[in-house]
Amino acid sequence: MPRGDKSSYTDKQKRKAEHIEQGYEERGVGQDEAERRAWATVNKESGGGKASGSGRGKAESHEASEKGGKAGGAASAKRSAAERSASARKAAETRRGKAG
Repeated sequence: MPRGDKSSYTDKQKRKAEHIEQGYEERGVGQDEAERRAWATVNKESGGGKASGSGRGKAESHEASEKGGKAGGAASAKRSAAERSASARKAAETRRGKAG
């Protein structure tokens, strides 16, 4: 099996990597770097590809995802209520503009 072959990964792992990759691309990360980071995250959480067998191997660790969520939450908590409110108003206006 050549390096980079994804055939030993489950469909769920492939979907997860695709979702993570899209998130990085939306934040302005290049496509190649986003793909690299996405698969690194999947590998860290699940321990690599596990294609066959029910209940085999170790449980998944979601440490990497939780770390990202905590970092985002901490950044938001440092802002004042007025700043968060202004940001929410701006986001709502942007969504309205894109919808119409």
